[in-house]
Order: sequence, then C-alpha cells, then structure tokens
Amino acid sequence: MIGTNGVTVRFGKRVLYEDVNVKFTPGNCYGIIGANGAGKSTFLKVLTGDLEPSEGEVYMTKNERLGVLKQDHYLYDDVEVLDTVIRGNERLYKIMKEKEALYTKPDFSDEDGIKAGELEAEFAELNGWMAETDASQLLTGLGIDTQYHNVLMRELTGPQKVKVLLAQALFGNPDVLILDEPTNHLDMAAINWLEEFLINFENTVIVVSHDRYFLNKVCTHILDIDYGKINMYVGNYDFWYESSQLALKQMKEANKKKEEKIKELEEFIRRFSANASKSKQATSRKKTLEKIELDEIKPSTRRYPFIDFKPEREAGKEILTVENLSKTVDGEKVLNNVSFKVLKGDKIALVGKNGIAKTTLFKILMGQLEPDEGTFSFGQTITPSYVPQENEEYFKQNKSITQWLQDDYSITDETVVRSFLGRMLFSGDEALKNLSVLSGGEKARCMFARAMLEAPNFICLDEPTNHLDLESITALNEGLIRTNAELIFVSHDHQFVQTVANRIIEITDEGIIDKRCTYDEYLEQNEELMKTETSF
Repeated sequence: MIGTNGVTVRFGKRVLYEDVNVKFTPGNCYGIIGANGAGKSTFLKVLTGDLEPSEGEVYMTKNERLGVLKQDHYLYDDVEVLDTVIRGNERLYKIMKEKEALYTKPDFSDEDGIKAGELEAEFAELNGWMAETDASQLLTGLGIDTQYHNVLMRELTGPQKVKVLLAQALFGNPDVLILDEPTNHLDMAAINWLEEFLINFENTVIVVSHDRYFLNKVCTHILDIDYGKINMYVGNYDFWYESSQLALKQMKEANKKKEEKIKELEEFIRRFSANASKSKQATSRKKTLEKIELDEIKPSTRRYPFIDFKPEREAGKEILTVENLSKTVDGEKVLNNVSFKVLKGDKIALVGKNGIAKTTLFKILMGQLEPDEGTFSFGQTITPSYVPQENEEYFKQNKSITQWLQDDYSITDETVVRSFLGRMLFSGDEALKNLSVLSGGEKARCMFARAMLEAPNFICLDEPTNHLDLESITALNEGLIRTNAELIFVSHDHQFVQTVANRIIEITDEGIIDKRCTYDEYLEQNEELMKTETSF
C-alpha cells in the first residue's frame, strides 16, 4: 500500500495542490487526470521519491516494491533487451549477476559456496528460475518478437524501446505499479494486451493517461487534479465526468436559489426597514441575509479549444480515387497494390500493424512522396488539408504564431488570425509566442488552426491526438464528428476511432481490407474470423 499525508507541492508562489491525503490500496487501478500543467506527472514523481513535496510525506508498506515506467529511452542502450526487462526487479537482477560472478571464479572457496547458497535461496524466493521466461512472455505480449530479445537496446526503434521499458515496469509482479502515459507509441494490439494485463493485475496501479477508452476499461478510481486540489472518485473516467458535471450543476443551481432568496430579502428590507410596524420583520430578515453564503465556484484549470472544420465549399461526387498504389521504403514494401475510392460522407480510419505504411500513404496523397506504382486523383472540387504526425519542420521559422499564420496564408487582417488562435486557447500574449518555445500540445493546436484556416472539404490526420490533453482530444473528437468534410485518419485512441469512423481500411502486406462499419464492429468481425481460423 502507498499513500500521502498532507502533501503540498509548490514552485515559488505557484501552488499545484495542497494538503493531499490519499491512500492507494491493492486490487485497484487509479487513473490521474487534469489539464496540461496541473501536475499529473509531478505527483507521480512525488510518489516514486524522485521529487520531495514542499510539505507532507509519502508512505509505503515496508518491503513492497515499486514498478515504474521510465521515460529515458536511451538509458539502457548498451544492455540486452531481456536483461533490461529483468532489471525491473533490481534485487533479482543483482543476485543473478552476483551468482554469475561467483560461479565463474577460478578459485571458488568454501565461503563462496556459502554465499552462493544464500543467493540461490533468495533467487528461488524471487521466482528467479522463471525470470527469463516471464520477461520473454511480457515482451511477446507487447509485440516484441523473440528475434529481438537478445539484441542491445540501441538496435531497437523508438516504439520498440517504449514497449521494452513498459515490460520492465510490469516485470516481477511489483506491489505498486506507476505508469506515466503507458499507451503512448503503442499499437492497438499492444494497448489491448496491456488493458487485459492491468485488469487482471492484483496489486496497485497508478496511471496517467489521455486515452479515455483505456481509463474507462482499466480504472476503478479517478484522481482529478483541479482547483489546486486532488479529489478521488470511485469509478472509471465516464463515471468521474458525469459525477463532476452533476456536482457542478447542483452547486450552480444551489447558488441560483440562494441568489434569488438574497434578492427577495434585500427587497423586503429596502421596502420596510423604515416602517415601524414592519421593522422587527426587516431586522429578522437582515439576520437571515447575513447567514446566507454562496458556494465558492473556483475557475477550473481545464480549458477546451473549439475545433470546427467548416468546408468553404461542398465536395462533389468525385472525391478521391486510389488505384494500385505500391511503395517500397528502406527495402521494405509498405504499400502493395492499394486501391480504394472515397465516397461522400466517408470518415475512414486506417488501421494495420505497419505505421510507416499509413504515414507513407498520407505523404503520397499530399504530394510529398512519389509512388513506385499506381495512381491517385482528387476530384476537381476537393480542397485537401493534412495534419501530419511529425510537425517539427513547420516550426523552424523565427516568428510569432500570429505572424506565422498571417504569412503562410497571406492574411492582412491580424484579427482574423487572432480569432482562430483564440479558439485554440492562444489568447492575448499567448498568440505572440515564438514558434521555437511551443510545447508539443501547443504545436498540435497550431496545426489544427492551420487546417481550419484552409477550410478543407477533405482532411488527412496522422495520429492527431498525440501530445493533446484530454480536453483537446474531446474538442477534436467532437469537431470531427460534427464536420461535413470527408476524412481519412490514423489514431490509436480507441474511443476516438469508434466515435468518428464509419469505414475501416486495414493496410496489410497483400493490399487492403475495406469494411464499411464502426471500429468496434470491425474488431468483432476480426475476432470471429480468428476463432474460425483457429478451429481448422
């Protein structure tokens, strides 16, 4: 068990939260939510001991072990993958290395024998004989093939390293598991595997995530960081949202009734305070008035951008035709004879194991890459817009956000640009920030401002929820549901795909699988197909 007593965290005059008293118990999964900058990751650092609170303390049951998802992807570059996972249990890893050193000594003494016996006993107690098997199963479950289990970490890609570090955190059945954005850079299969792992995990899980479906599926409790406090709710993300909205509504309604009562009392006092026959009643109402206190409704740290794609003109019948597209990247054929047509009303989610294939298709459609074979054509009425997964090249200019948009779109009226930026939460001096100092989330919101200014009737989005907080994801989600523009997009956010897409195109090694259905229906059909194939 782990918990906090009177924890306060402040940086200078800024107080993130104060007097936090929470207890995390085994068998539960606690999701931590809050606006960007509210202090979610900071709270995890306090729990792990990486940051001392300004006041208060963190307590933990003696001899219990923490499993923590590390964020430094280069920390273990010179370590083999399997060893990196086993190092999730540092004591076990240390014993394994001590045993190895003892047994390779040329002058093995009686004292060494006694030491080896003690190490063997502790090794068995820590289930050391199963360590490599358990580590291998975790890696395989997360999608790291056995061919990579004994290579150095430096030989893996960024997403593969993320999976190994996640396996490291999960390894050895830690008593308390602390995960900061564990679904980032994971494919759908790995996310599904992690969900099932956490649902069946019997110890304590504390997780920060922007994935609403993930939070709904795994969490038993939600910790909401807002108003300078951390409040705990029993239930998943949807339950928290409904409960918090209901509580806010009830508080506003209670205040409204109190305000009406105050007006009524003030009116009576004004009319009858000078009337001798009514003076006692007026005095009584003054006392009643003094006792009425309005509930304090503090401004929330949550801010929702307004994302609204309004096409300048409606698309005609011909939107996009793709015929027999093929492309090889770095010796690997990522697109093989891909053909499909986009029809009116289509909101297409691209799925498939190969992320490079989906990004490559977008780059071909946007004219950034040439296909090896095949053709594609947009209809004459189509105005396309593209929000890429990697956007660094857009922000290399030494300009303010406002000037950047004005120059790129030849807009002379600064108020037009300011209005778009205001919708994206860049108000006042925020709109004058230099491009070089923007965070990942701010850059993402700038890219949506660009796309809205283009007024497209066809939009390509490659992992658009990356770097966004829950509020921005919700706003984007609602904007894409609402728009009349046709869409093709890629996302690992289950709820996002389920609520936006009405057509699923899976890119495979042989071509595509095209289904006009929701994402959940597509998953159900795939599950049935797998069961059928297994039965033969």
